[in-house]
Amino acid sequence: MRAVRVNALSEDITAVDMEEIDLPAPGEGEVQIRIRACAVNFPDLLMVQGKYQFKPPLPFTPGMEAAGDIVAVGPGVSAFAPGDKVVAGLRTGGMAEGANTPAASCRAMPEAMSYEEAAGYTTAYLTAYVSLVRRGHLEAGETLLVHGAAGGVGMAAVDLGKQMGATVIATASSQEKLDVLADRGADHVINVADGFKDRVKELAGGRGADVIYDPVGGDVFDESVRCIAWGGRLLVIGFASGRIPDISVNMPLIKGFSVVGVRAGEYGRRDPEKGAENIAAIDAMAAKGTIRPYVYASFPLDQAAEAMCQLRDRRVIGKVVVTP
Repeated sequence: MRAVRVNALSEDITAVDMEEIDLPAPGEGEVQIRIRACAVNFPDLLMVQGKYQFKPPLPFTPGMEAAGDIVAVGPGVSAFAPGDKVVAGLRTGGMAEGANTPAASCRAMPEAMSYEEAAGYTTAYLTAYVSLVRRGHLEAGETLLVHGAAGGVGMAAVDLGKQMGATVIATASSQEKLDVLADRGADHVINVADGFKDRVKELAGGRGADVIYDPVGGDVFDESVRCIAWGGRLLVIGFASGRIPDISVNMPLIKGFSVVGVRAGEYGRRDPEKGAENIAAIDAMAAKGTIRPYVYASFPLDQAAEAMCQLRDRRVIGKVVVTP
């Protein structure tokens, strides 16, 4: 089968090749999936660059979430059968025509979604759910400020925040992105290039945002400290800007807010029971059609490097996927 292979780490995503590799029969407790779509996520880029906390041995195939059809099951598997449509959570291996993975990492694909949509909803909406529900304790009537709102995890936070009854302020870096966010239900949109702290305070009645969802870091985090409400929760999702910010601890003291770290996957690994509840919650919303990722573009497998570069260069709105 064909697979994208990373044979050397590269800052500019150049050491990515297309190769023919063998896929063995699925082992004990495994299923074999014919992959139809694989979402491209920021951690995929970081793994290719050697910057992610999980560093797979070389060579490896990137791709951490996929959707497809089961074509074979290994010994001991009874929950799935050939022909079932599934979504699969993978650490690597999704950018290929097929993959073997533990059956426990698969779930039934939502009937309301296409393969492309199904491949791209789990990571984004799980991150948003753990952030806003488990860690941010967002309440109806509160003001939620979402940074990087046109990205996959940002757009998921906008969707979920609206469902939870919050007033959602979304920031992004272009008018095209802001227009999409407004169409998807954000109450207010702000171009982050113009600054946002004064406008956020104005929109929040002078008190600032109760919850701030920040996957960007850098200058965005610094300015967020200036427009958070008393008792607010500043959620640290990631550092897409490339700079990990610092904060003087007198600021949380004086303004009475909390800085809260969010790692959705680690949350589930440390508390498997609640982790299963989190997955069940987003799957229930997906089954009802109340959440649906925005798929900006779909690339063939041999253009996977271009798909990753588009994400790296901030050209993506919502999700970009690779379709083997």
